[in-house]
Amino acid sequence: MSFDVAAEAYDRFMGRYSRLLSSQLADLAGVRGGQRVLDVGCGPGALTAELVRRLEPAAVAAVDPSEPFVAAARARYPGVDVRQASAERLPFRDRAFDAALAQLVVHFMADPVAGLAEMARVTRRDGIVAACVWDHAGGQGPLGTFWHVAHELDPEVDDESQLAGAREGHLAELFEAAGLREIEGTSLTATLEHPSFDAWWEPFTGGVGPAGSYVAGLDQERRVALRERCRDLLPDGRFVVTAIAWAARGVV
Repeated sequence: MSFDVAAEAYDRFMGRYSRLLSSQLADLAGVRGGQRVLDVGCGPGALTAELVRRLEPAAVAAVDPSEPFVAAARARYPGVDVRQASAERLPFRDRAFDAALAQLVVHFMADPVAGLAEMARVTRRDGIVAACVWDHAGGQGPLGTFWHVAHELDPEVDDESQLAGAREGHLAELFEAAGLREIEGTSLTATLEHPSFDAWWEPFTGGVGPAGSYVAGLDQERRVALRERCRDLLPDGRFVVTAIAWAARGVV
């Protein structure tokens, strides 16, 4: 699994969905003018863009462990304090922010509870920590069809259903374990129209994340079988994918 890829590859793959969640997650966190907010695991900046729109660049900070993503976020959002760092070791002082947000990141943290606790550490007392992750366990994320077919062809495939927060209620449990209070769980929805099957499939070949790494590891015959079985299950022409993300917010 890799996120050491070009920002544009992420944009074409998961970025096309994640930007649809950004305003919803910012609403959940109550992001508003006058605040200072941290974007944890910012990637190339889907959520960062929404935070800059609501605040101003100087009021936004962001971190990501991927060097290409950090470079892209810095170039795209001048004035934002973008640093290369993991969620578990945030390079900021205690109580530096009014809110800390993590979009589609908790399930990739090496230690989700530690990562959320770090987000709480850098957030002021009574500030907000908020996060969302795809419903991979319930098959309602944007990759549901892909992983369903992968399981058909390879029952031993290591999909994303066991990742942290991927099942209903688990994200709130992680928030509680991290010491947050007044925790609220909910769901967010991202609806995206794809112009064709090929437009849906091509981003899977970019090597992004677990799904992209899985495709990259297949030989040509198995890759074609996976692609064509997905084609069988998806509509001809334009079609819409509606994806569900579990979300939670807690008070520091």
